[in-house]
Amino acid sequence: MEELDRFEDELIGRYAQHPVLADIAGLPDEDFAAVLLQRRFLSLAFTPAYDLAIDLLREEEGLRIARVILREEYPDSRGMRSHREDMTADMYRLGVSREALVHTRPTPATRRAIDATFDLIADAGTREDSDLRVLTILRFWGEILVSVEYGRLWERMEPLLVQDGENVSRFYYPHHQHDAKSESLATADLLAVTHADRLATRVRAYLGTGGERAADSFRETEERSLAIKVGFYDQFLPALERVGTRTGG
Repeated sequence: MEELDRFEDELIGRYAQHPVLADIAGLPDEDFAAVLLQRRFLSLAFTPAYDLAIDLLREEEGLRIARVILREEYPDSRGMRSHREDMTADMYRLGVSREALVHTRPTPATRRAIDATFDLIADAGTREDSDLRVLTILRFWGEILVSVEYGRLWERMEPLLVQDGENVSRFYYPHHQHDAKSESLATADLLAVTHADRLATRVRAYLGTGGERAADSFRETEERSLAIKVGFYDQFLPALERVGTRTGG
């Protein structure tokens, strides 16, 4: 388990060092807004991706954890805002206009990231070790990597979303906190605070009984999940190059 934790932590570190995320503070305002507007479409795909995963899961304990996480996206039945509405509210506070929100459409790269996510989940469901693969996707793609990227984005957001010492973020910062990997695969338990750690309890169970084949599936699934996320942010590399051209004379 320690070896798989090291493998996973290396992937997390690679993602955190993606040039766009690592240099998010250097992006011009219009390019940062473009990142948020495109990232919004991935967030809109989050709940149907979880629904697909739930359709494909067979093990009841894993299903219960996934259902609880999905229900948290819609706080109650009394008309409270969903997490997507909280995201939009944060975006407005960050200076994104309603006009930009209304008129922005997903780019081809964003569409590829969304399609690849559903393909990854659907493919996982066809495998002999489908529950391990699906739960690994939910944990790594849906929780851990989200926390990593929002942590990076927060470096740019904090001056605007912390006002008079009060953190007014309703979406980005809370998700950075409650999606994170805060415990190792070996020590996470069902009483854990974060989604990633709760899911880790079921992933660990499959890894513990599946031997090297399970470990290989885990590695493959996490690498494919990371590739989807990296592909999404690669589309913004030209914005960094433009900044470099302007500042480099």
